[in-house]
Amino acid sequence: MTKTILVIDDDKMLRDTLAVGLRKEGFDVIRAESAEQAQEILNRINVDAMVLDRMMVGMDGLSFLKNIRKNGNNTPVIMLTALSGSENTIDGLESGANDYMSKPFQLKELVLRLNNIIVNHNTISDNNKLPDGLLFADDEFFVITPDDKNGKLLSLSNEEKKLLQHLVNPVGNVVSATPMVAKRLRNKINGVLSSIDIITIRGTGYKLITTKR
Repeated sequence: MTKTILVIDDDKMLRDTLAVGLRKEGFDVIRAESAEQAQEILNRINVDAMVLDRMMVGMDGLSFLKNIRKNGNNTPVIMLTALSGSENTIDGLESGANDYMSKPFQLKELVLRLNNIIVNHNTISDNNKLPDGLLFADDEFFVITPDDKNGKLLSLSNEEKKLLQHLVNPVGNVVSATPMVAKRLRNKINGVLSSIDIITIRGTGYKLITTKR
């Protein structure tokens, strides 16, 4: 099924260029020149993902994103910005963006990232909320703690990340894994978060739980 992308940008040239390029890559594209117009569109239809400019005339991209997340819209979003610096990336991710790209960028990279966030959105469904302290964005897990509001990448091997994805989809799921991979993942999580843990279900596998430490 063809995926529909909502492009939200007050730069007409970029908006039109993205629409042409994404359509050539097989997407359906809807364009909005402002956050306000985008909200009107979302009130009428559902889209598979959004490409959102951070700085726009009227409501800015961060405010728009916070509003739709607050109202329960979990559509995957890639935020575009001309701003540099890790603090801007963190602002975007904490506001609810699934990915963050700096301008200028290549269309091919945008297409790859769009496909990734759409797949990830389907993998970790909206109804399966991550435990407090965990954030999943750009195919990576991040840790948010009271002492580190900026967030920190949880450095995982491919096997560890795959196991954690299964453990949180949904939380409470019992997953089989090799003891070595489960032990490494548990040690990494225990090293940065005290609110969750991984326990062994004898003869079955492993389970993620929340704790009251």
